[in-house]
Amino acid sequence: MDLIYGVHSTYECLKSGSRPVERIYCSQGASSRHLQEILDLARARGIPVKFEPREILDRKTGYAAHQGVVAVCGVQPYVALEDLLVGLSTLPLLVFLDSIVDPRNLGAILRTCAVYGVDGVVIPKDNAAGLSPTVSKAAEGALAHLHIARVTNLVRAIQYAQERGIWMVGIESDQPKSCVEVEYSVPIGLVFGNEGTGLRRLVRENCDILASIPTLGPLHSLNVSVAAGIVLFEVARSRGQGSNRHGHKRN
Repeated sequence: MDLIYGVHSTYECLKSGSRPVERIYCSQGASSRHLQEILDLARARGIPVKFEPREILDRKTGYAAHQGVVAVCGVQPYVALEDLLVGLSTLPLLVFLDSIVDPRNLGAILRTCAVYGVDGVVIPKDNAAGLSPTVSKAAEGALAHLHIARVTNLVRAIQYAQERGIWMVGIESDQPKSCVEVEYSVPIGLVFGNEGTGLRRLVRENCDILASIPTLGPLHSLNVSVAAGIVLFEVARSRGQGSNRHGHKRN
């Protein structure tokens, strides 16, 4: 079993039905409109709700910012890469993450991916953060709306996507081509690198194109979650904000 905590993460998990929820713990005395919506959803689905002193929830979550609510639920499932690439939208957008180690960065990126309707996210098994309660909290409910594949070999995953018509764009500082100059009207896979070292050599070499984010100040690098937000917005802007990309065939 897994833990989800925080108002938004718990609500989205319940609303989407993406994971079976065994029970809900609420802090005694906690009260808000959002918390009441969680309680109403839980009761409508027959999920037991238990009220506990706040310190009990603190211990359950390792003193994280749980906002007075914790859900005990099934583990978030990964999907196979092959399944991820089946039934994509007519103009797919994928995100490949090369060795993101900070779970809060991973969660923030996943939330941005959900905001911009990304068709799927691919992460490596080794030397990288995986899905966890910390990631779920940082993602603020995004996990309920994303297809995430975890692969042994990210380079091979990139090649596999390329064989299926995905154009891979590596995002890296100090590249002469800007991300605003990239043509996004084709199936795209965006590749973001490690917080400190960026893209690994083989990952970089297997991208179809490398692009940087324009900067104006004395610093030329961004936090990877911020970088992902900027580039995903640029893709959406380039493709037209009014376009409907949510043609994914999976339920």
